Amino acid sequence: MTNALLESSGLPRFDRITPADVGPAIDTLMQQADAALETVTAPDFPAEWNAIAKVLDVATEKLGMSWGAVSHLSSVADSPELRAAYNEALPKITEFWTRLGADERLYAKYKAIDTATLNAEQKKAHANALRGFVLSGAELQGAARERFAKIQERAAELGQKFSENTLDATDTWAYYATEAELDGVPADVVQAARAAAQAEGKDGYKLTLKMPCYLPVMQFAKSSALREKVYRAYVTRASEQAEGEAVKFDNTAIIKEILALRLEEARLLGYQNFAEVSLVPKMAQSPQQVIGFLRDLAHRARPFAEKDVSDLRAFAKDELGIADPQPWDWTFISEKLKEARYAFSEQEVKQYFTAPKVLAGLFKIIESLFDVSIRRDEAAVWNPAVQFYRLERAGKVVGQFYLDQPARAGKRGGAWMDDVRSRWLRPDTGTLQTPVAHMVCNFADGVDGKPALLTHDDVITLFHESGHALHHMLTQVNEKDVSGINGVEWDAVELPSQFMENFCWEWEVLRHMTAHVDTGEPLPRALYDKMIAAKNFQAGMGTLRQIEFSLFDMLLHAEHAPDADYYALLQQVRDEVAVLPTTSYNRGTNTFSHIFAGGYAAGYYSYKWAEVLSADAYAAFEETQGADGTASQTTAQKYLHNILEMGGSRSAMDNFKGFRGREPQLDALLRHQGMAEVATTA
Repeated sequence: MTNALLESSGLPRFDRITPADVGPAIDTLMQQADAALETVTAPDFPAEWNAIAKVLDVATEKLGMSWGAVSHLSSVADSPELRAAYNEALPKITEFWTRLGADERLYAKYKAIDTATLNAEQKKAHANALRGFVLSGAELQGAARERFAKIQERAAELGQKFSENTLDATDTWAYYATEAELDGVPADVVQAARAAAQAEGKDGYKLTLKMPCYLPVMQFAKSSALREKVYRAYVTRASEQAEGEAVKFDNTAIIKEILALRLEEARLLGYQNFAEVSLVPKMAQSPQQVIGFLRDLAHRARPFAEKDVSDLRAFAKDELGIADPQPWDWTFISEKLKEARYAFSEQEVKQYFTAPKVLAGLFKIIESLFDVSIRRDEAAVWNPAVQFYRLERAGKVVGQFYLDQPARAGKRGGAWMDDVRSRWLRPDTGTLQTPVAHMVCNFADGVDGKPALLTHDDVITLFHESGHALHHMLTQVNEKDVSGINGVEWDAVELPSQFMENFCWEWEVLRHMTAHVDTGEPLPRALYDKMIAAKNFQAGMGTLRQIEFSLFDMLLHAEHAPDADYYALLQQVRDEVAVLPTTSYNRGTNTFSHIFAGGYAAGYYSYKWAEVLSADAYAAFEETQGADGTASQTTAQKYLHNILEMGGSRSAMDNFKGFRGREPQLDALLRHQGMAEVATTA
């Protein structure tokens, strides 16, 4: 058998990649990339963009794709053997990319390129590359240079260990509940819990901390004692507060070391703190600007959040007999209040969102808006549940994507889009390489032969990730480093994803993508009207919750001493922003993967900033839609050409202004979230 990671079939051989392949393949590909680096940095090698790309970029792309496949498998199909192989290769990979990014010879070669010979896409990629060299330590010398490289290697190890601890802490915990304890929990969740226990030969109902189990228990279980037990396990994951053996997954020391390394890196590069480094390639100009934006938005949202809490407390006392709600009660009270106020529950809505029907509805929107066709396709996959599709336009493949929807053991939580390969006019063959994406979710699986049921939040998540995938696949840029999501400012990268979420609230969309799991009937208009009435339910609280995360993240990387207690800082932020109390043992930061293992360090605010962009972009569709509620094709094409197709080939602000004709405004976001009137009083 040949090594599956060394095959050049264009797509990874996910069905044949084994842990034993990882080390030999990565060593081989790194040797090839090193040889390419030596070739292009030789004194007599021409300082020409395409000449360098033909040798070096071809070699590094092959390495990147193979390592990307290994990283992907470690996220969706973790095993002890794969984890060991991944961790053994990780320091070598990190050392290679760090060395490449800081190579003085290569930096000099790029600086010597005559930009007059470059097209617009190449000029943008070239400017990004020079900036990247500086941020990668290419201008450092001697001991500082060596220390910078060590920091990168150690930071990569720590990020991976943080992820492993989070996954293990989540997977390790289980509670086998009695039938009585599950009173109020939806039938499909109870069935899945029973099946999970039976599969292990155990009595009772197996509850886990995976979201398809955790959230319904918190929403619907009548037993406050059960909710407290599950809540405590969830918020103490990967911390010193975890129960029993699980305390070995404590991420506290890892977090402190990560923060210390980031500050040291920033100082080596001549910045005061890591937040400044993080913002160099983003739209925001300074940490102070971000902090000001967040505090302004918090000020606008606070009156609504305080009203949300007041309503919850009154309802809990008067209707549920809960005089002193605890943190594990709020989700339950919120669900009950929503049911009482709008006369529907998430569980009722869920019966209409069968996974196949939702997917068909999503594809219909994409096809009608962006003039593409989506068809099933064939590719090697890592699990039988994974589907593979292609996007076509005028009979030609535009892009392809893998879709992995169900939650399962060995798959990290959350949802994400990742790239497999980018669109690229290949310099080695002269052919156009089409982009390929991963879309990964963690939804409940079907039970008793019925299709999987999605909550409305699940539907929104699916649309969100599709927005990222479209951004990656519909690009018309031929230079890989600025095609699709590549080179897009991080605080603008959520624009296309959050834009797609808006369609999940449109009647013309929902009526075509719903079918009751038992009767096949579409979502009734009366139920839709209740959903719309409830759309901004607790929008104030939700906004402040995201601002709490964002402000904590920015202050943590701008002002916090790495060895100090980061929970003291979090408490300070909560005192300023939060409207709901929490427990003293809550250690949510210890599983905050976005900022410690996911690239969002000093960048979590991007979600709120991108909401401003996406709400304003969607407002253009609202302003131009037809009388029947259908989207204007002219607006859709303008969005396609200026946002999705342009990728990172020009600045995100220029892309936005190309579409909207002006800079973004906050009004649409406040209006969409039912907080518009505050804009005139704040």
